[in-house]
Amino acid sequence: MGNFSLTHNRIRALIFMTAVIMFLFGLRLVQVQALQANDYRSRAFNEMEKVKTLQAPRGDITDINGVPFARSVAATSIVVDQTQILNPAKVAAFVAPILNMSVSEVQTALTGKRKWNMVAENAKPATWLKLINAIDQYNSTLPGMSPERIIGFFPERSYIREYPSGSLIASLIGFVNHDGIGATGLESSMNSIISGKQGKYSYANGYKAEIPGSQSEIIPAQAGTSIRLTVDRDIQWVAEKAIADAVKSSNAISGTVIVMDPKTGQILAHATAPTFDPNNTSKVSLVAMRNPSVQDVYEPGSTGKVMTLAAALEEKKITPDTVFTVPYALKRSIKVFHDHEAHATQRLTASGILAVSSNTGSIQIGEMLSNDTLHDYLSKFGIGTKTGSGLPGESNGILPKVANWSGTTAPTVAFGQGYSLTAMQATSVFATIANGGVRVSPTVIAGTSDASGNYTPSATRESVRVISTETAQKMRIMMESVVSANGTAPTAAIAGYRVAGKTGTAMRIDDTCGCYRGYTASFIGFAPADNPAYVISVTIQDPKGLHWGGALGGPVFKKVMSFVLQSKGIAPTGTKIIPVALTEKQLIAAKKVTSVKTN
Repeated sequence: MGNFSLTHNRIRALIFMTAVIMFLFGLRLVQVQALQANDYRSRAFNEMEKVKTLQAPRGDITDINGVPFARSVAATSIVVDQTQILNPAKVAAFVAPILNMSVSEVQTALTGKRKWNMVAENAKPATWLKLINAIDQYNSTLPGMSPERIIGFFPERSYIREYPSGSLIASLIGFVNHDGIGATGLESSMNSIISGKQGKYSYANGYKAEIPGSQSEIIPAQAGTSIRLTVDRDIQWVAEKAIADAVKSSNAISGTVIVMDPKTGQILAHATAPTFDPNNTSKVSLVAMRNPSVQDVYEPGSTGKVMTLAAALEEKKITPDTVFTVPYALKRSIKVFHDHEAHATQRLTASGILAVSSNTGSIQIGEMLSNDTLHDYLSKFGIGTKTGSGLPGESNGILPKVANWSGTTAPTVAFGQGYSLTAMQATSVFATIANGGVRVSPTVIAGTSDASGNYTPSATRESVRVISTETAQKMRIMMESVVSANGTAPTAAIAGYRVAGKTGTAMRIDDTCGCYRGYTASFIGFAPADNPAYVISVTIQDPKGLHWGGALGGPVFKKVMSFVLQSKGIAPTGTKIIPVALTEKQLIAAKKVTSVKTN
């Protein structure tokens, strides 16, 4: 009886304990399913579902007519679930030719236990379609459950940056890096608006990897803003071909051509040589990726003389007919300055000094101005300050303060050395004269289009008057003599058109030694001279052998300007060139003719 009672008590205790345990399980079940269900569901979602950034297509960069220089192209990254690949070697042999990859490379990507692994990053969508169609066709020849069936490949959407014009205008456009971020050029400086707004998508999270095919878009990506340039692709092509040929034939280090509308400041062409292909930058040096038109500075040489003469005209110190005694050599302070070719002492007018590009004559004209006045005019023309083009890396150039000038600085500055500028600044100087004395800030941006295609033109460029309309007109007439048979650039003349310009042949500073070594050859001009429509600058750095600006830059100018005038439908004005006296003898003869006609 005692044993029965003990057993009964044990059973009762066991039942009680079981009831308590079941009660506690019940309470926990209520807590989990009712009170904390949302919390556990959220935690499960966070562990199994992840959110990633959805790449946005970058905006296009186009020429003035909408021809793309840079665009985002849809791509498809091909990934694989390695656990579904039963025979990596056999599958790789089938897949590799379709993906244009080596068998060993594909086999490596297929071999393993990862639920997600990259096979071909940023492939063309057509490649994915070709692959999946080939797989479907192969599988259709096998029984439904055959272990030889190929499965486990999945697509992932992405974008790649494509530059359909290749190296054309590459230094201006730039390129994007592997992460899709602008690295140089406009791609970099305007990255914030070109890149658009990224979206978000969710995906199922497998073992340390995204499960292919589980993606679900949460927030759609918004395409970036597209940039329409002022550049005309056809003119750009002609300019780039012309400067590339000139750099090659002269064994020069580099060259630039800029085509500008002086009234609006718009750049129609921005050509550099050598250049690079932004589609393949793996072996391109950072130096080659620079934009020399705004980043590289040089002493302008004789093209700078137009500012000296314009300042003297504006200050009423000279007229185009003012006569000077011009020797071959002229000593100032501790230095003797020379003209580029030996000659007997001449009696030249101010127009003649410009036409034959006399250094000693320009020094004398510069001496009619105070140092402060000469410095101020160079500043007004934009030397020593950025042009406002907005191009990345733009240099201010170098214009020393008057307080730092030595006894030889003023005469040196008068004929275009002793200070430095960029090709864009030099172009702007001539555009100011072409535009009646008003300097308009250059630009390469015509406008922008948002993701919906709404176009917004750029604001009108800032302008400032530098010299009077009268002075600018006199300068244009004087500059026509430069391209005459008696000037330094007859090679720049264009049949049927009035052309004005100036040559430049400056000693070049070599950064490796901090000394003068080699030359910078240039020609900058505009046409028609009496009603300028376009300005073109040609700059060639360190040509070997023949290095005169007229001989090297003149033909490039002629080739590009001829195409521009024809393509833009600019007809000759039909007006006659106004003759200017280059020497005292010509001036006296002209006065006699005028006197006879008057009588």
